[in-house]
Amino acid sequence: MKILAIEASGPVAGCAVLEDGVLIADYNVQYKKKHAQSLVPMMDEVKRMLELDLQSVDAIAVTKGPGSFTGLRIGAATAKGAALAMDRPIIPVPTVDSIAFNLYGTKGLICPLMDARRQQVYTGIYEWENLNMRAFEKTEMQEDQADRSSAENLKLAVLRPQCVIPVSEVIEDLNARGREVVFLGDGVPVSREALADNMKVPYSFAPAHLSRQRAAAVAALAFSYYEDQGAACMVSADDFRPEYLRLAQAEQEHSERRNFSLLL
Repeated sequence: MKILAIEASGPVAGCAVLEDGVLIADYNVQYKKKHAQSLVPMMDEVKRMLELDLQSVDAIAVTKGPGSFTGLRIGAATAKGAALAMDRPIIPVPTVDSIAFNLYGTKGLICPLMDARRQQVYTGIYEWENLNMRAFEKTEMQEDQADRSSAENLKLAVLRPQCVIPVSEVIEDLNARGREVVFLGDGVPVSREALADNMKVPYSFAPAHLSRQRAAAVAALAFSYYEDQGAACMVSADDFRPEYLRLAQAEQEHSERRNFSLLL
């Protein structure tokens, strides 16, 4: 199974290629250029470096949202264009889930924070679930057998699905859970003060190389979907749509003005 992954939902533009669970290319850039200017040239460079025959690609993975409205549209258009040209399906990947996937095997809770502006964040709450230990609890499996194989049977569990909420609500939820948490994402810098003032449980921040969206994580999570669900995780290029979670600011302001005018 060969997957070409595209990431354009936030500050980072990226593409990656993963084959049968092995990452063979990962190209990510966070710089001045807009994604519309950088994404396709990055894909062309990966294709050239790998001597990649696009017909050998089995599926296109792309973050479906939430995130930057412009970035999501660019990512969607790029993925749909590639999928149509290659006659391949798309594997949609939730953006916040893919960020959490960066911290494979982390003990405790994982909480990505993406800056959604208007004093809100795109976020979710996750943990790594040990499937072997669950099986151990239900069977007579020897404890040392479960320990030896546990590293191969971790699954990202979604405790709170991705959503857009004030950071205060995230903090309240995490404090109520009473467990240590790791934060990551481009929303961390704008949330640090609120976290410092209000978090009552131990917390830390992911290191720089794991704290942003990565195309490799999109590819790896898409592959895990394929292993679990097969073709059920795929959609056609025609059927793929980004999931914004809320209206773009201009659309929201237009809707608010329209609703106000109806009251007059």
